[in-house]
Amino acid sequence: MKGTRKLLLILLATVIAAIFLLPLVWMLSTSFKNDFEALAGQMNFIPKKPTIENYIEGLSGELMNVPIVRWITNSLSVGVIGTAIVLLIDSMAAFALARLSDLPFKRTLFAMFVASLMIPGVLTFLPMYMEFNALGLINTYSALILPYTAGAFGVFLLYQFFISFPKEIEEAARIDGANKWQIYSRILLPASVSIMVTLGIFTFMGIYNDFVWPLYATTSPEMRTITAGIALMAQGSYTQAYGKLMAMTTIATLPVLIVFILGQRSFVRAITQAGVK
Repeated sequence: MKGTRKLLLILLATVIAAIFLLPLVWMLSTSFKNDFEALAGQMNFIPKKPTIENYIEGLSGELMNVPIVRWITNSLSVGVIGTAIVLLIDSMAAFALARLSDLPFKRTLFAMFVASLMIPGVLTFLPMYMEFNALGLINTYSALILPYTAGAFGVFLLYQFFISFPKEIEEAARIDGANKWQIYSRILLPASVSIMVTLGIFTFMGIYNDFVWPLYATTSPEMRTITAGIALMAQGSYTQAYGKLMAMTTIATLPVLIVFILGQRSFVRAITQAGVK
């Protein structure tokens, strides 16, 4: 009975994995097809005449005369800088809420953080755009980075870890003369590496894959991110150039895939720690 149940679970997991992987395989396959074969509509995952011209034309900027490499650089820069700022601000806020006993209105502030998680992002889109426009920051790197510089989810995630951290270790550090900053930077941060890496992965993926805000917050081609740039390409003369569009989408997917693979161990370790606690 147990063997049959295990086999069914394996089959179910295989089917679910295939459903999620099928679009990625189709994207990769189409990226090596010429436009004629890509438009044929045949369900063949192996190109009849594989070509890398789609990648060559895309990386050289010949597609619609747009700077593809610049778009990728913008996405990576915004993602890395935004993630670093989120990790710093969220960890400091979580530390203050979880470990500083003299912080006034801690419960109220924490309740506000949690309540903000229930606010849809679409409600803040227009006020945020009007604010950046009034400050003259539209079409600048500040407009691409600042909206991501803090998040209630990161504060909540790190708060749960900091609040469960043994107080005996913190008290021993205080006896040895450590101040609040030293406790935060030398004890709690090193102990929360797995949680920080997990938050960093989610944050980087969210910033890198964001589409709506970069599309409206930038006006010049040089300031576009790769997601907004590909969307504009799909609306132009390359509407039916599926091979070229899939090649650019494949290139855009690689950084996120690499980040997830590199941080997979820390991600699993963080889930394990949360389960043990």
